[in-house]
Amino acid sequence: MLEPDVRQRILAAAKRRFFHYGYGKTTMAELAQDCNMSAGNLYRFFPSKLDIAEAIATDSEDKGLEAFAELVRCPGLSARERLREFLFLELRSTFATLEVHPKAIEMAEIITHERPEWGNRRYAIMRGLIAEILAEGNAAGEFAVEDATFTAEMIQSATMKFHYPQLWTRLTLDRLERELAGVFEILMRGLGFSGTNAQNIRVKTTA
Repeated sequence: MLEPDVRQRILAAAKRRFFHYGYGKTTMAELAQDCNMSAGNLYRFFPSKLDIAEAIATDSEDKGLEAFAELVRCPGLSARERLREFLFLELRSTFATLEVHPKAIEMAEIITHERPEWGNRRYAIMRGLIAEILAEGNAAGEFAVEDATFTAEMIQSATMKFHYPQLWTRLTLDRLERELAGVFEILMRGLGFSGTNAQNIRVKTTA
């Protein structure tokens, strides 16, 4: 069997164990047994359990980033619409993943703590995509943003709660979407949004 196939078999087995039993309760010996190989052979592909977890998370993130990039370059949408859909896609996709696989939260927390560069890579890519939306909004006269990169970073900070919502709260998706909608409309004011309905923006205060 080719090595890439073995690697994917290890990742698939690890994902099943991590998401069912949890990262902390899974051992390399158990993963080797699941893959019908020796522990020594497993270590030849991955030096540690953390390396396996990071590989699983990276594969998942890379697939997700493709969807975000496609949305940013989607024709027919205004910059405002793309930014709104971008933020809501992040909320809905991560919320759904963590609801189906709640033990993924443990894995994400450990990777972020032990390998902060992993999380920083994702945030940098996402920040670049947001900056791209802002720059195009400037060019179209929708926004009045002086520094698209800095503003993208501030948007990430303002919406941090919605990146991995179950890490912060146990609110339902409906409630989180209501909050994000309110935050988004406030952001639009700060971005100098000049759409036809800009003067009518109101933040809903009731459910």
